[in-house]
Amino acid sequence: MSKAHIIGLGKSGVAAARLLKRDGWEVMLSDSNTSENLLNQQKELATEDITVQLSYSLKLGGEDTPKLIVVSPGVPWDIPVLVQARELGIETIGEMELAWRHLQDVPWVAITGTNGKTTTTALIAAIFQTAGLNAPACGNIGYAACEVALGEKPGEKPQWVIGEISSYQIESSSSLAPRIGIWTTFTPDHLARHKTLENYYSIKAQLLQRSQLQIINGDDPYLRQVGLEDWGNALWTSVQGKEYLVGDRGFYIQDGWVWESLGTGEDTAIVESHSLRMVGEHNLQNLLMSVAAARLAGINKEAIAKGIREFPGVPHRLEHICTWQGIDFINDSKATNYDAAEVGLNAVTSPVILIAGGEAKAGNDTAWLSKIKEKTAAVLLIGNAAPQFAQRLEAEGYSNYEVVGNMANAVPRAGELAKESQSSVVLLSPACASFDQYPNFEARGDDFRQLCLMHFSAE
Repeated sequence: MSKAHIIGLGKSGVAAARLLKRDGWEVMLSDSNTSENLLNQQKELATEDITVQLSYSLKLGGEDTPKLIVVSPGVPWDIPVLVQARELGIETIGEMELAWRHLQDVPWVAITGTNGKTTTTALIAAIFQTAGLNAPACGNIGYAACEVALGEKPGEKPQWVIGEISSYQIESSSSLAPRIGIWTTFTPDHLARHKTLENYYSIKAQLLQRSQLQIINGDDPYLRQVGLEDWGNALWTSVQGKEYLVGDRGFYIQDGWVWESLGTGEDTAIVESHSLRMVGEHNLQNLLMSVAAARLAGINKEAIAKGIREFPGVPHRLEHICTWQGIDFINDSKATNYDAAEVGLNAVTSPVILIAGGEAKAGNDTAWLSKIKEKTAAVLLIGNAAPQFAQRLEAEGYSNYEVVGNMANAVPRAGELAKESQSSVVLLSPACASFDQYPNFEARGDDFRQLCLMHFSAE
């Protein structure tokens, strides 16, 4: 029996282990951490004859050396043991690649980009499902890709797979070739991992190059700049009207409608743009890319309109929590970098009380700081980044900030300040990763939600 080793005991790792076990592999799953939750998973998986080693890092050599290594999405692709494995000729793939190998006879829509991936993925899945298709969302949203490959019933396969795919997952998925590839935005992110902007771009581009059809956000300055030279056959999108399309094929917004232009001169009105309930111009860009994917998949206008009208939005991305004395409390915990946080500020009505901070990332904060000065009445700083952010705000001549440390202090103080300053919004939009105080951005957003509902009951 061939041996497979899976690194990372998250949802993806567990699903990959079960999939390989079903295929007849001898499976070992390891994680460098340990906790009560991981110990419970270890016991559960032991009953399925899957070995789990905690506080363990894979060592190669000897009789335990596996034939296949599968990497969970959060594990860096260039850690020494994976570099060594590839040098030794041990097949090393990501969990997404394993799922693709089981589902490559099903068409995929793959969504990548720095920001906008989650909303676009969720909206596409909602439209496809409204059209009656079995089209689960997976990857960084919904199911792990290998959970989709496992299926609810043996032998059951989806009609489409809608995958949100990060640069980490692209790196470790060398054969993944979607029917439709979507590129939402491109700005500096994950540079601690990818080192240079050019390297980050080339990783993202690999997925689009392997896609049969490409949809690209023509309102993104970087993508527009590379434009027709790199992506001459793509369908482009623009919220600024037909004349702003790159080339003559794509989807655009004009006179309150989403239009489809296939270069024939006869454009088609698909759906009213205000059908989407989510705020912000960036969500109109997400809408265009979602409509484009649905049309390329052959979905009719009626199903598209219904799916968009009924779409509730995405948790942790400009999610409305409650209204108290006319003040809206909004959870934008998924804004884990400066660009996403700038988009969050841009989408809400000013004046705003902003809660920001966490584990700072590399990136250019200039536009974000400018938006803070323009739209906020006060900023409350939490987490490890608070002293650094305080210095940056001072350097910009902005002194209306308080270092409050954690969310439990930030939420009630935000309510007080909003009332004093007659602000219309309290916005959690951290511009940071969450790992200094929370396991992930979802846990951070959930904490914000619970504190808001505890302190400020909905009207």
